[in-house]
Amino acid sequence: MAAALTRAEKARRTRQRMLDAAGKLFVERGWAGTTVEDIARSAEVGVQTVYFTFRNKRALLKELLDTAIAGDPDPVATLERPWAREVVDAPDPAAQLALQAAGARRVLQRAAPVLEVVRGAAAADSEVAALWRANQEQRHTVQLHFAEALVAKTGGALRDGHDAASAADIALAVLGPETFGLLVTGRGWSTARWERWAADSLVRQLLP
Repeated sequence: MAAALTRAEKARRTRQRMLDAAGKLFVERGWAGTTVEDIARSAEVGVQTVYFTFRNKRALLKELLDTAIAGDPDPVATLERPWAREVVDAPDPAAQLALQAAGARRVLQRAAPVLEVVRGAAAADSEVAALWRANQEQRHTVQLHFAEALVAKTGGALRDGHDAASAADIALAVLGPETFGLLVTGRGWSTARWERWAADSLVRQLLP
């Protein structure tokens, strides 16, 4: 006979069920079109359970986004994760850029739909707009760290005189959810094709 679930495991599963329900509804109906009541009904919990767990809909969206980006609920910063350390430790510039594209693909496969919800809601909701700006700043911080590693590997000799700041800007654009959504969701590219294109674009833009 299976062992009874602990209280902590029951709570974890209930929390995940609410996150899954919210993610599905936000993508299908949008931010404004999804209520806490809808999420509770879909997750088969009481409305107060949602409020008790997440406080409000915006906090739920933030946790959903954080979990989608990370791929797990562990509070580990992106730059401390193994894939990011592998990017920084890559032996040569081209290998680093390929790993950046591969890492971005894995993140965006999970997070792009939620990021689109956040981006779409930002124009009408000031709190969600703040969440979108924070995400952009976080992505830029990651790309700047990678760009500084790239500059070190090339001895500062990036293409067209780019420095770490402008290299981070280019990576932010090429590897961003907007470009991923346009080509993968909008134009039907496979994620593997997008990854190859992204890696090639970064090499062409940044390496001599």
